[in-house]
Amino acid sequence: MRKDIHCTVNGMEREFNVDVRSSLLEMLRGEEHAHSVKKGCEVGECGACTVLIDGRPFVSCIYLAIWAEGKDIMTSEGLVDKNGKLSDIQEAFISEGAVQCGFCTPGFIMSAIPIINADRKYSRDEIKKWIAGNFCRCTGYQKIVDAIEKTQEKRLREKGLLK
Repeated sequence: MRKDIHCTVNGMEREFNVDVRSSLLEMLRGEEHAHSVKKGCEVGECGACTVLIDGRPFVSCIYLAIWAEGKDIMTSEGLVDKNGKLSDIQEAFISEGAVQCGFCTPGFIMSAIPIINADRKYSRDEIKKWIAGNFCRCTGYQKIVDAIEKTQEKRLREKGLLK
């Protein structure tokens, strides 16, 4: 059985015709060609497929595509501006050396978005809790936390909330 789904993906209104058993991961990779959404464990434990749904991080491998009806979905492709410039969090992951193979990176970045968008400073321990659903086989988590912390502090300074 198939169903039409209407949602916004990376700021663009979209319509998909999906098998009702399909995951959001399958819809995004197959129909939207959002290849930053990685197919990792397929049981919601590694975080490689993390996307934002209405501003909150979700693992898309266990989120049914039909649940996306009317939702606002963002993948890391949506963080790049129209001129191809990477976002500050993407740049921070590069400058801090928080990537090695890169497979898990988009999921970590999407999990970090609520942290860096908040009007408060999260501690390193709180950041670690926010990203606890993401697994990396290559890097030490230190550089990932550094990149998130650096971006959060930059944004708070820009808002005048941190000196």
